[in-house]
Amino acid sequence: MYTRLKYVTSAARLVLRRQYLSDAAVSDTRPSTSRVSLATLHEKYKQGKPITAITAYDYPSAVHVDRAGFDIVLVGDSASMVVHGQDTTLPMTLSDMIVHCQAVKRGSKRSLVVADLPFGSYEASAMQALQSAVRLVKEGGVDAVKLEGGSKTKIEATRAIVEAGIAVIGHLGLTPQSVGVLGGFKPQGKTAASAIEIFKSALKLQGAGCAAIVLECVPKPLADAITATLDIPTIGIGAGNGTSGQVIVFHDLLGFLQHPHHAKVSPKFCKQYANVGETIQRALGQYIIDVSTKDFPDDQFTPYEFDKGEFAEFTKRLAQTGLADTR
Repeated sequence: MYTRLKYVTSAARLVLRRQYLSDAAVSDTRPSTSRVSLATLHEKYKQGKPITAITAYDYPSAVHVDRAGFDIVLVGDSASMVVHGQDTTLPMTLSDMIVHCQAVKRGSKRSLVVADLPFGSYEASAMQALQSAVRLVKEGGVDAVKLEGGSKTKIEATRAIVEAGIAVIGHLGLTPQSVGVLGGFKPQGKTAASAIEIFKSALKLQGAGCAAIVLECVPKPLADAITATLDIPTIGIGAGNGTSGQVIVFHDLLGFLQHPHHAKVSPKFCKQYANVGETIQRALGQYIIDVSTKDFPDDQFTPYEFDKGEFAEFTKRLAQTGLADTR
């Protein structure tokens, strides 16, 4: 089965990197491309080209992601932690998710928009799952939904949603909505028995109609084996580079100081490509200093003046009111 694994040589990676940097240099001036669809993703998958995905939770982040050229923008229930400051993803409601989805959709002109079904919105029955998925599509404007786990109820929910015409992406390994059962944010599939269960669940999700499956915090050999066996893309997050693509949290990639427990919850697999949080703190601190010393606003940032002759008239009328302090 491992003969189906796709390898990219170092030379090929260098070519891809140079091509991306070249494209990125003109990304703001070239015409926008057509919106990514499931067909687009599966064409990349068939060609062995890695799929790029990242989270976004609002309009500004969606615009940045879209301009960068990501294939998928995931409106994750991780917004609970990185946007709302909660300790887990569990507090997010379906209504919360819809608001985030609407904002992201407005900022996304190219990327495929996928939304998490939040905890409590799909576990009760396949009908509940379908109703929640329909709301995310109709009200949130998303292109697909994602759900966690591979239990019998999750398989039934997946099948019901797909049969209704809504694309579903599965999620196995570390499933944050099950943090209570898992005993925290811990890697999964580290034993042979648990790895086999994840492997079997991946096959079941594919059989139920999933368009792709996220594999989070599992050993690379397990992710590689699943990727080699399935006929749909796998999107890794903490699962090595053998998957069909990668997804990461927007705030983690950019180095935002977005959570009071950031040092504790920031995953080991996250690579920071910037320290945006530090830049923001420096800018905010400098603003406070400039305001406190009256260095801001100076003449450069005080652009508005009376029309010619109107200031004298204003002064005259102000004096006539007897209300102004003319000392």
